[in-house]
Amino acid sequence: MRNGLRRVAWGILGLVAVAAAGLGAYVWRVLPDTDGALSVPGVTAQVRIERDADGIPTIRAGSRDDALFGLGFVHAQDRLWQLETHRRIGSGRLAEAFGEPAIDTDRFLRALGVRRAAEAQWAHSGPDARAAILAYTAGINAYVQRVMSARPPEFVVLGLVFEPWTPQDTIAWTTMMAWDLGGNWGAELLRLRLAMNLPVERINELLPPYPGASPLPTADYTALFRGLKLQGAVSQVAQLAPPESGVEGVGSNNWVVHGSHTTTGHPLLANDPHLKLSAPALWYFARLEAPGLRVAGATMPGLPIVVLGQNAHIAWGFTNTAPDVQDLYLEQVHPDDPMQYRTPDGWARFETFAETIRVRGKPDIPFLARGTRHGPVISDAGGPTDGATGPGHVLAMRWTALDADVGAVDAGLEINRARSAADFVDKLRRYVAPMQNMVVADTAGHIAMVSAGRVPLRRADNDLKGLVPAPGWDARYDWAGFLDPTLTPREIDPGRGFIATANQRVHGPDYPHFITSEWTVPYRHDRIVELLAARPKHDLASLRAIQADEYSGATARLLPVIRGARSAHPLAWAAQRELVAAGATMSADKAGPLIFWAWARHLTEAVFADEVGPALFEAQLGSRNFREALEGVLQRHDGWWCDNKATLETETCEAQVDRAFTQALDELQARHGNDVSRWRWGDAHIARSEHRPFSKVGALARWFEARVPVGGDTYTVNVSKVNYRADPLTGERYLSEHGPSFRGLYDLADPSQSRVMHSTGQSGIVFSPLYHRFVAPWAGVRDVPLWAAGPPAHTLVLAPGAP
Repeated sequence: MRNGLRRVAWGILGLVAVAAAGLGAYVWRVLPDTDGALSVPGVTAQVRIERDADGIPTIRAGSRDDALFGLGFVHAQDRLWQLETHRRIGSGRLAEAFGEPAIDTDRFLRALGVRRAAEAQWAHSGPDARAAILAYTAGINAYVQRVMSARPPEFVVLGLVFEPWTPQDTIAWTTMMAWDLGGNWGAELLRLRLAMNLPVERINELLPPYPGASPLPTADYTALFRGLKLQGAVSQVAQLAPPESGVEGVGSNNWVVHGSHTTTGHPLLANDPHLKLSAPALWYFARLEAPGLRVAGATMPGLPIVVLGQNAHIAWGFTNTAPDVQDLYLEQVHPDDPMQYRTPDGWARFETFAETIRVRGKPDIPFLARGTRHGPVISDAGGPTDGATGPGHVLAMRWTALDADVGAVDAGLEINRARSAADFVDKLRRYVAPMQNMVVADTAGHIAMVSAGRVPLRRADNDLKGLVPAPGWDARYDWAGFLDPTLTPREIDPGRGFIATANQRVHGPDYPHFITSEWTVPYRHDRIVELLAARPKHDLASLRAIQADEYSGATARLLPVIRGARSAHPLAWAAQRELVAAGATMSADKAGPLIFWAWARHLTEAVFADEVGPALFEAQLGSRNFREALEGVLQRHDGWWCDNKATLETETCEAQVDRAFTQALDELQARHGNDVSRWRWGDAHIARSEHRPFSKVGALARWFEARVPVGGDTYTVNVSKVNYRADPLTGERYLSEHGPSFRGLYDLADPSQSRVMHSTGQSGIVFSPLYHRFVAPWAGVRDVPLWAAGPPAHTLVLAPGAP
């Protein structure tokens, strides 16, 4: 018996040893070669890829296109799974890999027609962009087809093979970047749904205008929708779920300081775009050097450009303008022919596009996408939308980023080789989407900002202003052309000595053109300006300190309200003490921010959920927290909102404030214990970088995603958006899944001092020591050199090989 057990034990140990050896061999093979020499087809001359200890490559080549081949090659080496997800999102092919849960997203992306638009945009691309994209594409495919020894683990687990990359994959990803960074269609749908139950005046209170501005004057669109008898259709049309691109911008900061206000006498520039945190990070650092090209910064796998960074003459950074460049149209369907819709000139036929959605482990799904004179019929993603009580309607979208002449890569290449601030601004006249507030500084000492992008013009008699879906058969709601690109907001060498943008309104109240009505409240911008004005001279250290700032102006505004809250809860006194100690600084090691945000969540739900509707309110919590609306209600002591319509009692705002405080303490006591002094904001407010798809698999999430406690909140300069919604897998609240995806600090006097950081690490292969390398320094607002310093840690040489 004992001998038998020994044999079994030795057998198990043998199997474990074999498995460990197999895993070790796989790990060795899946990590890319970063030293030596390789012959590959596609390059015309030698390309040197010199990596530093952080895995950041310097790509040296004899031509621009060979350098871009090298960029494609390293993207494939380090981020192949990310390229795969980018391709599948842009093509609406997620269900092939992930099965039935991804069908709805694929339907939407096929209805939207991102891939169809990419085909048209590729055909419209200029020769320079075509050459760049083809060289980059060849680099990706050369690595996969000629060099790769083993597929990254995601491919192995899911049983997928990487198909050859195509130029259309690159173009489609530029459109998905623009999807979240340049769209307000979700706000239009929200107003449509709210209009079923609320008057326009109350909707304007829930979605208030920019501070100091009045709501845009519109027709009574609630009456319009009732007249169109949309009640039957709205339940399907207005509940469309937008696809997640993985970009999903919520804001950003950038500022540039003139040399007269710096210690070096030359400009300094700072930038931190706030995007969806992912593992690996959205960004990949690279340096490109070729005759006529020397540029370094944040690249994005799938694109043959440096998106944010510095070249030999300028440095630049972006924030999102969030323009109104998407309009939704209600198209009336012919009652006797579902393939016709109403136009100002009578009935017209829909364009149709036959699509096939392939589903992992299931039969293919045929899908018919339709288009109108305005654009794609996005409501087809949700099935039929005919209303039971009246004529059928579908929902179409007009969007600048679907135009054939977008040329995002063309514009990016122009930026990479701009030679001055003036040249940078001039080249952006041809830039279309996504519209961005771009700051720039040059080595001659000039600074500038331009809001670059294509802005639609709306007719004077358009009485809906793009705020809600408009009748598509009424020509007054059609766009009336586009704003002259030289008339978008801009500044050049302002007298104050600096320019700062943080998604606030970037023009004065007397600016004559309409960009958007949905600017971000200026808490971050105002704090940046305050800190820039606080000292006569700045250096990179002071700019870094601004990026790390955790003061929340929004919290400061409501602190007196929670400080006045009354509660019989046994922890109330201790909680109030912690609120005083923390103030409006959202430090990860303090209890005050946790108490404040839990109270704000409960109060927001108590004030708005009954009027908005519990289901719609809960659905919005992932993207909105209704803070500006809450501030307005409390400032007005607006009893209409504070009263819970579902009870017989008439609740006052004061009673709701008190009740929310007690509810918050109950919640936090249950999760964090009885000792308030031991509560920590960072215990709940964790920056989570999501991995697709393994963050949704509990056993794999801990290995593939990145987590780190952080301070800050939605309104701090060091932003970390607070998510009210509970995580469906873990039940956690107050996670931060959006934040400074990248930070850059640029010195125009001495580029060797320029610094960068992103949120995870250069490698996208989970077994690499570089996968999580940047997580801790990112959370600590530390950085690494932008430009190579010292000899490379690894050198790989690519030489021309036989095709």
